[in-house]
Amino acid sequence: MSDHETGGIPSDEDLSLPKATVTKMISELLPNEVTCAKETRDLIIECCVEFIHLISSEANEICEQESKKTIAPEHIISALKRLGFESFTDEVESVLKDHKQQQKDRERKVNKMEQCGLSEAELLAQQEALFAKSREKFLTTQQ
Repeated sequence: MSDHETGGIPSDEDLSLPKATVTKMISELLPNEVTCAKETRDLIIECCVEFIHLISSEANEICEQESKKTIAPEHIISALKRLGFESFTDEVESVLKDHKQQQKDRERKVNKMEQCGLSEAELLAQQEALFAKSREKFLTTQQ
């Protein structure tokens, strides 16, 4: 069945992870002299998809027990603990903290741009003028 036939929900066979990303992660984790066979990479992808499915199903149950409609990060952390992956929770909480900080930083940048009082076109023109001035300065020092 296609996504359309199942109401837009992909079947388990349709779920996967980007092969290039997984290959890159594997190569970063393995020593340089060790390679990974295609079949091994595919097995790792299947295991990862199954792990994600397991954790998300458990988190969904926790979410439903709390009468919530949205799975929150806390539900994922609780699911990891329930399923015996408690050793993962410190790293997950650390990544969550970093993610929240990045979101705040991104929002601050947007607010700073909005508060400067200039339009995006005006800011772009200023940037281009600075680039031109920098090029000119560079060229004069080269001569």
